[in-house]
Amino acid sequence: MIRNSLLGKWLPVFLWAALIFYFSSMPDLRSDFPNDLDFVLRKIAHVLEYAVLAALLARAWPQRKYLFWEVFAVAVFYAASDEFHQLFVIGRAGSLRDVLIDSIGAFLGLQVYNWLDWRRK
Repeated sequence: MIRNSLLGKWLPVFLWAALIFYFSSMPDLRSDFPNDLDFVLRKIAHVLEYAVLAALLARAWPQRKYLFWEVFAVAVFYAASDEFHQLFVIGRAGSLRDVLIDSIGAFLGLQVYNWLDWRRK
């Protein structure tokens, strides 16, 4: 019952966005892996976190007509605002490259969501 309610659709979106914000607030997220591997793993994490965000947004989005581009725009806006937020976190820096990587993740997440939605119908 709660899954189809407004709360059930939007709560996961807000919790996921809060998790992204939380990780962006951490001064250093580097691992003990070599620098090149650490860099690649962090960029993969960017793609995955925004793929999930976009899929959750698509699931919650009330109108279906322009779903893809509206959700994509919201996810990219959140990515840009997240990078802006990082400008004020000691040890972090905002990056247009990361917004682009996040945008790729949102795009892929929406493609997967639409494919799964199409298969379900």
